[in-house]
This record gives sequence, structure tokens and C-alpha cells, in this order.
Amino acid sequence: MNLIKSTGTFGFYTIISRILGYFRDILIAVFLGTSFIADAFFVAFRIPNTFRRLFAEGTFNAAFVPSYTSELTKGKIKSKHFADQIFNLLFLGLLFLVLVIEIFMPTFVSLIAPGFIGDFQKIELAIILTRITFPFLLFVCLASFFSAILNSHNRFAASSAAPIILNIVLIGVLLFGKMLDDKIVFYLSYGVSIAGLLQLIFLYKFVKEFYSIKINFNFKITKPVKIFFKKLLPSIFSSGVTQINILVGTIIASFQASAVSYLYYADRIYQINLAIAGIAIGVVVLPQLSKYVQLNKKKKITLIQNKALELSMFLSLPATVALIIGSEEIISALFGYGSFIEESVKNSAKALYFFALGLPAFALIKVFSSFFFANHDTKTPFVISLISVILNVLISIYYFKEIGFIIIPIATSISSWFNSIVLFIFLKKKKLFNFNQIFWIRFIKIIIASIVMGIAFSYSILFFENQLNYIYDFKLFYLILSVIFCLILYLLITLFINAFNFKDLKLKY
Repeated sequence: MNLIKSTGTFGFYTIISRILGYFRDILIAVFLGTSFIADAFFVAFRIPNTFRRLFAEGTFNAAFVPSYTSELTKGKIKSKHFADQIFNLLFLGLLFLVLVIEIFMPTFVSLIAPGFIGDFQKIELAIILTRITFPFLLFVCLASFFSAILNSHNRFAASSAAPIILNIVLIGVLLFGKMLDDKIVFYLSYGVSIAGLLQLIFLYKFVKEFYSIKINFNFKITKPVKIFFKKLLPSIFSSGVTQINILVGTIIASFQASAVSYLYYADRIYQINLAIAGIAIGVVVLPQLSKYVQLNKKKKITLIQNKALELSMFLSLPATVALIIGSEEIISALFGYGSFIEESVKNSAKALYFFALGLPAFALIKVFSSFFFANHDTKTPFVISLISVILNVLISIYYFKEIGFIIIPIATSISSWFNSIVLFIFLKKKKLFNFNQIFWIRFIKIIIASIVMGIAFSYSILFFENQLNYIYDFKLFYLILSVIFCLILYLLITLFINAFNFKDLKLKY
């Protein structure tokens, strides 16, 4: 496996998905802005989408890939039997969960968005829309099962391309926005569930090379299956801690008008980088790392871990600098049109600024967690994540009345740095990770290149100050121009000071 090539493949389709996601969100911003309808839709969309991120973005992999890889070493028959049992149990469990929540949806939405309770119109709309979107959970979680099998066989393209379907479907609905008027939120909600079904069908076409469905509910639960489900809940919680923190933030933000929307738009931007710097790397290294842990090849393990960490910092640090420096200009250029007024830009930019401070930590959590998962340890990151979520909740609730929604991204970043630092401490304590000398040299060079790029981006924003103004219609063009210039500059600097080497593109791990 080539780490950079595989991450590049995963990252390429992820970027395409996120770009389409941006077009989707800019159309939502134009038609819905930060109105009560937007808040209701974002709650309805956030719930199944959070489960999608929890399952599809490496979390299900964390429990499944090491177990499935172990079964593969014992032969195809055992791995097939293991996969069949997992699929059938997963299907039954998810179907039951979806049916129960559909029945008790008013109570469920009241728990997820308690701030809506005093507004009858808003909570009624949120209940209806969530009922429509919730089947997406069933489809996307089963799709993540297929993705995990593909990833176990080092096939990353199809699984990373699948989310594109959701964005294409929703963009298709939004293109008829003017015709649909207020009914657009209902069509968008139906589009979410339909897209989930299409993703499931799409992935099954690719996974058939390695696995075919065999539905059989008369099965005996074997020891490997028991071990898998014992690891699943901790892995969902620990690997998906950033998404859990965001969901917690949504619950608290529901008490302030438009706050859910502000956080949603800010979240969309930094998630683009996190998808590559954390999620893609975590997903890509896990199968090979699990294999080398099984074979006890310590030199290979150290090499992969250090290269994964280096690549994560190479991608996340410059993005962090850029988002901190230009948070308001970025939000304005991406979403500042139509119903998305200047006040919405300023509030979303504040949220983005504080989320950006935690971006390297979000990426480190994904990478460090994968090191534990490869060693079949989901308990340690679970306990650490649980403490970090409690810390996030305590900070958010304590300061919410005093400073409002902005405490949510602040608390998320603080708790994420706590999480990543403690994960690192336990990795060292359990002797599951060691630095090599090359990492520190490259890391210092990446910091230098990021600082120089940040200075250039700051001057670029000042140079295009008038063109990046909220009232200017073509501000997005000048933002893209600035980003491309600074990205090229960053890459040239990293090549010049050898923070990045072309030889790494050909290395096999």
C-alpha cells in the first residue's frame, strides 16, 4: 500500500464531495438563510448525518477492519461467515432502532433540540422533517459496512465517492428552489433518504467482488462477533468524538435563535480539511497497520504511524492558519448571498475562528485513535473521549447564558485538544507509538512553511479588501484566487525546504 497515493485517492473523492456539498450549502443559504425553517431542517439533517459521520467516516472501520482482517488471515470461509453475521445483526438492530425512533419522534426531537419546545411551529416542522430523513440512517450504516469491507481489501475509491450521491441529489432538488418555495425543505428531506438508498446500491455493486449478502436470521453468535460488538460502541464514541461534540453543541445551540445555522455553516468549512487530514488518513492506515500489528512488524508499524502523523500535520496546519486569519472573508465569500445576511456572516465567522483553533486536534484524534484500534484497543480512546465530551458539555452549559452560542466552538476546541493530548500520553505509556527522527525535522519545516503561507494569505486579504467586501458580488473569485496563490506558495516552500519529498509518493508501506 502507498499511504500518500491511497490517501490521495480517498481525499480526491472526498474533496469532490465537499465541493458539491459547498454548492449544496450555498443554495440552502440563499433559499433558507438562517431562518426558523433552516434551523428545523438542519436539526432534521444533522441527526442522520451525524450517524453517517459516526459510521461512515472511519468509526465503523475502527471496530470492523481489525476483526475482519484477523478473520481473513484464517481463510475466506471464516471471513465470509463473520461478515454475514455482522450484516444480519446490523440490519436487524438498525431496522428496530429506526422504527422505534419514528414512532417516538416528538420525544426524540425534543431531546435533540430542547430549545425548540417553546416554539410550536419550529418543533412541529423539525419532527416532520426528521421523520422523513431518519431512514437515511439505516441505508448509510449498511453502506458503511460495505465500505469497511472494501477498505479492508485496500479499496478506497468507491467508499470515498459514495457521499457524492447525497450532494448530487440535494443540489438537484435545490435547483428547483424558486418553484418549490417553502415546500423545498420537504423535498430536501425526502432527497436525504433517497440518496441513502442510492449510496447503498452503489456500494453493493463494488463490494460484490469480495462479499455477497446472505440474509439468515437463524445464526449462532460466534466469539469473533461478540468481540466485534463489544468493541463497536466504544469505537463509535471514541472515533466519532468530534461529531458527538458537534451534536451536543447543536442541542445547546437550539436555545438561541439561528445559532444552529451559524454552527452548521462554520462546521461545513473546517470539515473539508478534517475529511482529508484526519478521516482519510485514519481510514487508509488502519487496514495495513492492523495487518502489521498482527504480524508484529515493529519497524513497519513505526514507519506508517510517523508518516500518517506527518501527513496529517502537513494538511491541517496550513488550513488552520488560513481559517484563523480569514474566517470572516471565507464565510462571506462562500455563503454571503441572498437570505444569508451580514449578521449571519459575522456570527458564522466567529464560530469558524474558534473551530479552526481546534482543527489540528480534530485531525490528531482521528490518527491517534486509529493507532489504538489497530491494536484492538477501543476501551482507552473510549474513556478519554467520554471525559472530553463531559468537559465540552460542562464548559458549554456553564458559559452559554453569559456569552451565547460562541462558547460551543470554544468548548469543542478545548475538549478536543484535551482529548488528543491525553491520547498521545496513553499511546506512549502503552508503548504503542514512537517518534522517528525524520518526523521532528519535517514537523518544524511544516510549521515554518505554514507561517510564511499565513503571512502571504493575510497580505492577500488586505490587497483584495474591497473585492472581498460583503456587498461585492464576485468575492468568491478573489477568495479562490488568494487560496490558489497561497496553496502554490505553501507547496513550493515545503519542496524547497524539504518538508515534503516527491520520493514519498512512491514509497510502499
